[in-house]
Amino acid sequence: MVNDNEIKATVSPFAIRQGEIKTFDGKDGYVSMNQIVQKINMGHINELHFEILDLVNEFEFITSRQLFQLLEWKGLDVKSQDKLNNKLDQLVRSKILTRYFFNSEDGKGIYRIYCMEKMGKYLLNSREKECKWQPSDNAKPVAMIKKRLAGNQTIIAYLRKVKAFDSYVAKPSLTAKVAGKTFKATGGSIKLTKSSKSLDFVFEVIRREDDWKKKLVDKMRLYKDFYDNFVSGDSGFHNIPQLIIICEDDKHIVETYKEILINKIDINRIKLYFTTDLRQNEESLDKTLVGFKIDETTGKYKMESIQVKLLGM
Repeated sequence: MVNDNEIKATVSPFAIRQGEIKTFDGKDGYVSMNQIVQKINMGHINELHFEILDLVNEFEFITSRQLFQLLEWKGLDVKSQDKLNNKLDQLVRSKILTRYFFNSEDGKGIYRIYCMEKMGKYLLNSREKECKWQPSDNAKPVAMIKKRLAGNQTIIAYLRKVKAFDSYVAKPSLTAKVAGKTFKATGGSIKLTKSSKSLDFVFEVIRREDDWKKKLVDKMRLYKDFYDNFVSGDSGFHNIPQLIIICEDDKHIVETYKEILINKIDINRIKLYFTTDLRQNEESLDKTLVGFKIDETTGKYKMESIQVKLLGM
C-alpha cells in the first residue's frame, strides 16, 4: 500500500466533483441466511470478516484503504490490501456488505465505498452488537458520504501518526441547548492524552455541495450554541473541545471563514482551527492546522499556520 506521504494528489479524492453520482457496485439477487451460516461453519467467513463488519458498522461509509489502516492499527494481520479486497468481495457477494463508486463527467472514482447490508445487520445482532443501520441509510447523497470519508481519513491520520492519541468517536453527538437540538460532528472526534492531561478535537467536514454556504451557517449556529453554553460534562466532554473545520483545499478554507465572519457566527470561547483533506497525508501533523489573525498593516484577516507540538510527538 502506498504511504500517505507518497500520494501525489493535488485534489482531494473526497472533494465534490461536478455532476457526480453514486453508482451501485454490489450484488443483485437473493442470498439466504442459511447460505451465510454454512460459509461461517466452513470457515469461509471468519473472525476477520466480523472485524471488518464491526468497522463498517461503526463508520457507516468507508474505503478499503481506510479499513486496511484501521485493521492494521488494531493489530490484526490482514497480510495485504489485495487480501483484504478479497475478503470484502466475499462479504459483498454474500450481501453482508454492499459497495458503491462515484461517477462523474471526469470518469469513475478511483476507490470503492463499502457500507452495511441487511444480512450484515442480522449477523451483528446475532452477536448482541448494536447496529442501527436501515436500508434508507445507503440512499444518502454523495456530499454526506464524502464528509464521512474525509472524517475517517482525519481520524485515521491522528491514530496512526500522533503518539498522544488516546481514542476516537466516529459519530459523536453534541447538544445545542438553546435550540434544543442534538447534532453530529460530521468528521468525528478524538481525544489526545499526555501526562494525565487530555485534549479533545471535534472535526466538522465542509464540502462544496450546491447549498454548502447555507448548510455551513446552519451548522455553525448549532456549534455556537453548544460552545456559548458549554459546561464540563456536556456531550461527554470534561473540558471544552477544540473545533477543527476540514475543508477541501486552502481556497475553501478562506471561503469558509469568510462566510463565518459575514454571518457573525464566529465562536468567542475558542479559536477556530482549519485543515484540509490532503494535509492529513503529511508525515507529521504538527503543522497541518491553520487559523486566521488580523494583519496589523492591512487590517485584514490573513491565514497563519498553527503549530501544535502535541501532534508532532
